[in-house]
Amino acid sequence: MVIISPLLSFSALSNPTVAFPTMIAPAAQRSPFELRRFPSHYHPLRCPARISKCFSQKQSTEGLERLFSNLNQATMEHEPGSVTSAIFLVAGTTVGAGILAIPAVTQEAGFLASAVTCILCWIYMVVTGLLIAEVNVNTMCELGSGGVSLVSMAMRTLGKIGVQAACWSYIFIHYALLVAYVARSSEILTNTFGIPLWESATLFSLVFGGICYFGSQRLIGAVNGFLVFGILVSFTSLAGVASGNLQWSSLLQAHVEAIPQSIPIIALAFVYQNVVPVLCTNLEGNLSKVRTAIVLGTAIPLILFLIWDAVILGSMPNLAASGTEIIDPLEQLRSSNGIVGPIVDVFSFLAIATSYIGFVLGLSDFVADLLRLPSGQSKPLPYVLTLLPPLVLALLDPEIFFKALDFAGTYGVLVLFGVLPAAMSWSERYSDSSQSPPLPPLVPGGRFTLSLVAGGALLVIVTEIFKDVMHLQ
Repeated sequence: MVIISPLLSFSALSNPTVAFPTMIAPAAQRSPFELRRFPSHYHPLRCPARISKCFSQKQSTEGLERLFSNLNQATMEHEPGSVTSAIFLVAGTTVGAGILAIPAVTQEAGFLASAVTCILCWIYMVVTGLLIAEVNVNTMCELGSGGVSLVSMAMRTLGKIGVQAACWSYIFIHYALLVAYVARSSEILTNTFGIPLWESATLFSLVFGGICYFGSQRLIGAVNGFLVFGILVSFTSLAGVASGNLQWSSLLQAHVEAIPQSIPIIALAFVYQNVVPVLCTNLEGNLSKVRTAIVLGTAIPLILFLIWDAVILGSMPNLAASGTEIIDPLEQLRSSNGIVGPIVDVFSFLAIATSYIGFVLGLSDFVADLLRLPSGQSKPLPYVLTLLPPLVLALLDPEIFFKALDFAGTYGVLVLFGVLPAAMSWSERYSDSSQSPPLPPLVPGGRFTLSLVAGGALLVIVTEIFKDVMHLQ
């Protein structure tokens, strides 16, 4: 027997991702959530306080099985998201252009210092991702549906100022990185197949953008899994070839004073938070599954980053920047070993493709939310607005790769995925006006942890602004 209120029945017809109540369990196993979530007089935008009553402290500690069900619009069958696909989505989104730039920005600090920095940045970015997931799931519970983007989260927790900061930061980061991805991938395709640059850029955008638009969750998960597997294979081959001249003593170098300049790019390399709302929707608000996908999905890139950095810095200990110019370590590898070139192209293309898919999914969902389109339905306009501007900008400036990465990492990532998650979580947990459900926090430590997250990001941002001002003088 299934309880369906009049409001729920109407919503289900127009939105395949709205919450459907689960089958009623025996009284001993029944939770307050199952019985009281959708009373007949409930309206998700008017009664947030009522939802909070559905969660007792016992229920919060036990966790929730799911908040709603993903339904196939054609068959009306339940299609729960796969944790494995979610892990691949996070890993594929993370392993992008950032890994290609890590050795260039960490060479001055040395491997030992940069390895510690990578681990600390990984922990930091896992924490901010969990904070976003926590706020996102609470927002889903309050609104009664999935497909909740950072705009809705910021409006609910921080108001109009938070929405403005989130919107501009989110749009800036995503367009900057999508431009970088299209520019580098088109360069690889042009050099490999000899086709014009505009054709390779258009082909890349249409193929992978089409997968995001037309593909189901399972297809996108399968494509991401295949690409991540290809990344692992090409990465293993590349590491094996490049490590022939590895000097183990060079891995012990550590210049702590050079660490700060590498933090923005390393933080950028660990960006995946844009797909956290997609994860929360696909995994039906299951906090345990979301946590597993985030931790394991980012642990894979961490291992790859450390091995990659060790191979490059250990085999090329005399690699150094000339003045303020960044030397691309991949070009150094090409010049030192002819076998490396094709492997580098394959690895770079696959890494960019996986990250491109994640960013297209995140930005298109964000644009759809801005346009107030129903969640769970593929509309062409959000994808056109997501795919077309990066394609045009990449064609206007094919050499924009490093510039886009540096600018996005310094001023975008730490605002959107550092300061804002801590601020939203703080408002939700401690604001007097907050009426969110008392879900168990995914990140412990209370105010101290949130202050540390926001303060660390602000410190790096202020430091980089000061350096840029001094450089101009």
